Amino acid sequence: MPVALITGASSGIGEQFAKLLSSKGYDIILVGRNEERLNKVKKTLSTKSKVIAADLSERKAVFDLIESVKDLSVDILINNAGFGSFGEFTETELKNELEMISLNIEALHILTKHFVTEMAEKNKGAVLNVCSTAGFTSGPLMATYYATKNYVRAFTLALRRELKEKGSAVRVCLLCPGPVDTGFNERAKVTFSVPAMKPETVAKEGIDGIFTDKAIIVPGLSNKICVFFERHLPEKLVSMVCYRIQKRKRDRI
Repeated sequence: MPVALITGASSGIGEQFAKLLSSKGYDIILVGRNEERLNKVKKTLSTKSKVIAADLSERKAVFDLIESVKDLSVDILINNAGFGSFGEFTETELKNELEMISLNIEALHILTKHFVTEMAEKNKGAVLNVCSTAGFTSGPLMATYYATKNYVRAFTLALRRELKEKGSAVRVCLLCPGPVDTGFNERAKVTFSVPAMKPETVAKEGIDGIFTDKAIIVPGLSNKICVFFERHLPEKLVSMVCYRIQKRKRDRI
């Protein structure tokens, strides 16, 4: 049976990824911090699954995860774990930001490095890195989060190009949702200014994108429009507009 490893799998988009891939016949490795929630997700799956409770913001936990699945051949890796924070950079907590960088960037980088290397040797497999529409611009009042997602975007697309130039059959895709109805906003301590998409809708687009080998997957028309303007308008203007939008969020808290 093919195997998929999903981080951030205890709820939200990650949970929906697991259900969709299980319905397609994949055995699932569920990774997340909350073991109880992971076990609840496990009970909903129709294929074999393995629960690994780990805080991937700790580097040791990332390498322990790799060690714990060394006997399994991972066919799909979904780097979904991540979180954000909100506030003036001079006022936000450094410890929280460093944990965000470790999870959003370092853990994703290490896991991609390990599993893509294995996939490249077999000339098969797929990676889906979950980014955000935030990955296409700077984000005043969420500076560190936006910066981490810019890294994910640039890194993923560069890796994809390297593999394509070598004629590799390994697929590397980037999922860039806007606001999603998950626990993200609670942890980031922010409210969305536009309607949030359902996690099952976002997950389906992500899975469809893997199987059609789509480079950049942006779910929802409004998000596609947002990304278009982020990529084509002057950075100074986009940053100014972003600040105004984020400030309105802060004023509603």
